[in-house]
Amino acid sequence: MTAIKHALQRDIFTPNDERLLSIVNVCKAGKKKRNCFLCATVTTERPVQVNVVKVKKSDKGDFYKRQTAWALRDLAVVDAKDAVKENPEFDLHFDKVYKWVASSTVEKNTFISCIWKLNQRYLRKKIDFINVSSQLLEESVPSGENQSVAGGDEEAVDEYQELNAREEQDIEIMMEGCECAISNAEAFAEKLSRELQVLDGANIQSIMASEKQVNILMKLLDEALKEVDQIELKLSSYEEMLQSVKEQMDQISESNHLIHLSNTNNGKLLTEIEFLVNHMDLAKGHIKALQEGDLTSSRGIEACTNAADALLQCMNVALRPGHDMLQAVKQQQQRFSDLREQFARRLASHLNSVFVQQGHDQSSTLAQHSVELTLPNHHPFHRDLLRYAKLMEWLKNTDYGKYEGLTKNYMDYLSRLYEREIKDFFEVAKIKMTGTTREGKKFATLPRKESAVKQETESLHGSSGKLTGSTSSLNKLSVQSSGNRRSQSSSLLDMGNMSASDLDVADRTKFDKIFEQVLSELEPLCLAEQDFISKFFKLQQHQSISGTATNESEEMDGGTLSRSYTSGVPQTISSEKDMIRQMMTKIFRCIEPELNNLIALGDKIDSFNSLYMLVKMSHHVWTAQNVDPASFLSTTLGNVLVTVKRNFDKCISNQMKQMDEVKISKKSKVGILSFVAEFEEFAALAESIFKNAERRGDLDKAYIKLIRAVFVSVEKVANESQKTPRDVVMMENFHRIFATLSRLKISCLEAEKKEAKQKYTDHLQSYVIYSLGQPLEKLNHFFEGVEARVAQGIREEEVSYQLAFNKQELRKVIKEYPGKEVKKGLDNLYKKVDKHLCEEENLLQVVWHSMQDEFIRQYKHFEGLIARCYPGSGITMEFTIQDILDYCSSIAQSH
Repeated sequence: MTAIKHALQRDIFTPNDERLLSIVNVCKAGKKKRNCFLCATVTTERPVQVNVVKVKKSDKGDFYKRQTAWALRDLAVVDAKDAVKENPEFDLHFDKVYKWVASSTVEKNTFISCIWKLNQRYLRKKIDFINVSSQLLEESVPSGENQSVAGGDEEAVDEYQELNAREEQDIEIMMEGCECAISNAEAFAEKLSRELQVLDGANIQSIMASEKQVNILMKLLDEALKEVDQIELKLSSYEEMLQSVKEQMDQISESNHLIHLSNTNNGKLLTEIEFLVNHMDLAKGHIKALQEGDLTSSRGIEACTNAADALLQCMNVALRPGHDMLQAVKQQQQRFSDLREQFARRLASHLNSVFVQQGHDQSSTLAQHSVELTLPNHHPFHRDLLRYAKLMEWLKNTDYGKYEGLTKNYMDYLSRLYEREIKDFFEVAKIKMTGTTREGKKFATLPRKESAVKQETESLHGSSGKLTGSTSSLNKLSVQSSGNRRSQSSSLLDMGNMSASDLDVADRTKFDKIFEQVLSELEPLCLAEQDFISKFFKLQQHQSISGTATNESEEMDGGTLSRSYTSGVPQTISSEKDMIRQMMTKIFRCIEPELNNLIALGDKIDSFNSLYMLVKMSHHVWTAQNVDPASFLSTTLGNVLVTVKRNFDKCISNQMKQMDEVKISKKSKVGILSFVAEFEEFAALAESIFKNAERRGDLDKAYIKLIRAVFVSVEKVANESQKTPRDVVMMENFHRIFATLSRLKISCLEAEKKEAKQKYTDHLQSYVIYSLGQPLEKLNHFFEGVEARVAQGIREEEVSYQLAFNKQELRKVIKEYPGKEVKKGLDNLYKKVDKHLCEEENLLQVVWHSMQDEFIRQYKHFEGLIARCYPGSGITMEFTIQDILDYCSSIAQSH
């Protein structure tokens, strides 16, 4: 083991300036691997570093290599496993636990003992040695002089010390001076012994020669000691003197500290007093304004506002800890509370008086608006009250109970005032719509015939103009004109006997203006009041919104009204915004019922009015939503719009029902059906009303329903007609429908327009073919038989050999229709067609021209059959195509 130790020192540790102190041969526990060595080393340079190095033999040669090194300061635990029994196993706890098995227990104990010594000498750190024999550690503790730091050397750790380079050089020089140094060691040793004796003798002589000098040195040392004693005595006296000075300086320092502390406290106290005086002192002028300030003048209101703000600042000052325990602060706070209560009570009383007085003043102006369709202007009232807006905000922040009481009183006073104004306003509107006086008497109506045209219409703001009913429902409210009804009682939109007159147009225009005037008066009134409430009562009415939607749906007669307000009302409405809506709802609680009553009256007067109301109401709802989608006005108009849409859908449904129940006269020709003409009137009016309207989609849906109902009803009437041929009824009415749709260019009815044109064309052709069978009846029957034989398979040139269709029979039939007879037959046909067709649609010439073309086509067809079936017979008709053209032209001109 010693040879290995020397080899490791030479090859591995000496090049790194390290000394190897202990070594143990180990292998890892539980694994069969080659042995390695754990070495305890120290560095030769200071500061000394102690390491535990793992060294193993190289696989490629017979030499050792350094594998791993751990600093001893990183070692936490040394576990010897068993302190009593001999056990070669032990653990070293560095960054992790390393388990080792030594080749012998002696080597393990020696290595652990070396580790303990190195720790005690160089590190003095707490390394836990567990399961280690206490005797082993005690034996390792040095005693006596060896325990001191200077008392020992590295030889105490290890008995071997390697020669340094100089020592090796001196030994080599010495051995070179002696020839027998290597060959005869005993002679060399004897020579060295002799030289050592010579050196010892020289040393003794040198010591004896220097004894005198030593005595002199000792004497000097004694004198120096005496001087030191004298200096120590002086230093002691100086120290006593300085001790008294130190005590005096300590007293002065403590006195200065107390003075500084007193000054600091006085400064802090002054700061606190200045803070309280500056922040809790209310000027006498403000106190006087709060107690006696004039709340009627602008200057007095401004002074009271400034005083109230100053009082609020004093009351809301953030007191520092301990201030609220001062008696002066408590008294000042109580004084502020009394001032606030006194001024809040005085302000609330004054504003209540203002509300009552303004209500009386506003009521006195109602008389001048009673005959005009205008609402009183509340702007002066709002302007006067807005002077108190800042005071209301102060009251809201300081005394919410009185603020809430003022709010309630304002709603009570204003709701009664607005109710009187709005009811009078709607009463005037109803009077102008119905033509009745405020006492309930009716204005006289002008009797008129169906085609009469009213020459002048009442102006919107006329004080005593006349309104005459335009429909059968309005005539129930006025004096009915006798003998002015159509023979047919049904009507598309209950328009009665004067639906197409200029008077109806004027009346509807007047209703539209009145209804628009009503909405135009209500809208600024509500918006102005809402804006005033927001400003006066300091309520926030505009918020950031998240794009949610509120849907209102109304189902009626199989249709669904869905009105989506997608302007972004927040799902969680703030209490202030909700309060504005509640106040507006209470103040204007009569608007929605009055609007619904007005709508019901307009619908009763003329169901066409629902079109005007739908367009106007939709526009105002859209406008209100753009201003504030969650406002009272937007919500109220949206609710009323649902009622208007319901009336519109009900009107359409009633007209469809009336079409289904229509009856026609059995003794007179049908002509243009009433509901077809009325659909034309409805469509023309609707297009003029809904031009650029927001709710065009509602009209398009109504168009689809109505036109389908018209188609079905026309076919039903045509099938039931006895006086007029079915084709004529279909042709005339679908021609009118096609002309109407072409003229109005309704985009949603393009498919129905094409269908109407196709039906008109089909029934025109059918009627022409059916009618032309009458003038040349026998000739038609003869050639129908010829075509039947050909269809049965008989060749065309062989038809003339058939007994019933030979040349003689053909000549016989042709002789029955000379030109004179043909002209007579065409003349009778023209008269019959003239009886079938109505003058209103003016289709006679169109039908006659189609018959002429069809007759010529038949003539050419007959000639073709003669040429193919009777070739070379020389048989021809008694008249020519030119004769036909002359006959038709002559007949048309003669009639």
